[in-house]
Amino acid sequence: MSPAARILLVEDDPGLAAGLLSVLEAEGYHMTLARRGDDGLALAEAEAFDCVLTDLRLPGLGGLDLVRRLHAAKPTLPILLMTAHGTTETAIEATKLGAFDYLLKPFEMEDLIGLLAKAVDSGRRAGSAPEFDPQRLGPDAIIGRSRAMQGIYKELGRIAAKPVNVLIRGETGTGKELVARALYQHSDRAKKAFVAVNCAAIPETLLESELFGHERGAFTGAVERRIGRFEQAHGGTLFLDEIGEMGASTQAKLLRVLQERVIQRLGGKDVIPVDVRLVAATHVDLEAAMTDKRFRSDLYYRLNQVTVALPPLRERLEDLPALVGHLAAKHAAVLGFPPSAFPEDALRILHAHRWPGNVRELENVVRLALLRSRGYPVTAAVLLEAMANPVGPGVAAESPDLRRLVAESLAAAQRGDAIDVHARVIEAAERELFSQAIALADGNQAKAARWLNVSRVTMREKLRTFGLKAASDTDPGE
Repeated sequence: MSPAARILLVEDDPGLAAGLLSVLEAEGYHMTLARRGDDGLALAEAEAFDCVLTDLRLPGLGGLDLVRRLHAAKPTLPILLMTAHGTTETAIEATKLGAFDYLLKPFEMEDLIGLLAKAVDSGRRAGSAPEFDPQRLGPDAIIGRSRAMQGIYKELGRIAAKPVNVLIRGETGTGKELVARALYQHSDRAKKAFVAVNCAAIPETLLESELFGHERGAFTGAVERRIGRFEQAHGGTLFLDEIGEMGASTQAKLLRVLQERVIQRLGGKDVIPVDVRLVAATHVDLEAAMTDKRFRSDLYYRLNQVTVALPPLRERLEDLPALVGHLAAKHAAVLGFPPSAFPEDALRILHAHRWPGNVRELENVVRLALLRSRGYPVTAAVLLEAMANPVGPGVAAESPDLRRLVAESLAAAQRGDAIDVHARVIEAAERELFSQAIALADGNQAKAARWLNVSRVTMREKLRTFGLKAASDTDPGE
């Protein structure tokens, strides 16, 4: 290793310390020993080390306090914790506080050497990688400087301040709501409300009330007056996402609003004027839907005064580094990690992927990779794990959105097409919960069961039911 990595060993047991020093110096590491926790903290703060290897139980300053204070002072310095059998929970707590990883005594020296090499590599990557500044971009920023996105920006600049309805088209996950918000923010309505409605997530029988509101007693359960989204957006912008999923009845009422600029609440007699700029979005082929009589042509032409067509991520891969940097900074802040870099080998892997789920899929991968890396630079191996199908054979890689599933299931029940809504929704939610838990636990059933507060028997049964893979039935500390 060149230059030789500097390792600080904090260990009060003379025998163990001597053995570790001998083995690790033979591996080429430059070792420094501290026998007390407070001495170790002082050394680590004053000098440059590539990794700290510390015991949990120490005189002067305990291992947990050492991890907490050292991680706060040097967040990119990897800390490896050694702990005796029976203190696994404390070791996990230390990992939450910033430890890179932990080893349970007694451990094999090969395991320590491998983990130490991984920690040193991550620490050096973190120290040399440029940080992405999350303050440069707002949370709703559209990221990208590719030719395709430059064309989008020019179009938004031309139409943002114009009194025209806009139809945003693009595949799922391309960022249609971000474009809608950009139109709003650069319009003369920016000081008024921006109201977003996902038409696919609300059953047809409830969508009309959601959009137009209702009076008390308009239908069973209407115990008080409700102001609809059109009234909420008065003077501002109303964004109707997935408008291609809107039913025929609501389409007819929406057309009337666009023509006459008035609404009526369900169960009401008053005609209420509304001044709303409408921005709609869809991934559906509306022309085909019109041919099949599923979408009104007169409504289509009212909505489609101007079209903005978003390119899929695979057609603007030159934007990938900026997107990854923005998403990594965003989720690192949410997860409580320092800004984390994606090195060149990781970016090459991302660049080779086709991204059928577009930016939304990329965001999920970045978030999971950060979780697995615990705030250190994301290695190629970790990234490949995050990109792999997190569920077992025969199970779809992307679970349906739970809210949409609930809405569709209730709508089917209302039509009399389904009688097992409760069972279907619970099964879908459990499948998602157990699949994510076992994936984040790297296949460890005991660890996933502890997180979910279920028994191992229940965990095994659910994994078998849903066809999910598990590496073992034992916890590393048990």
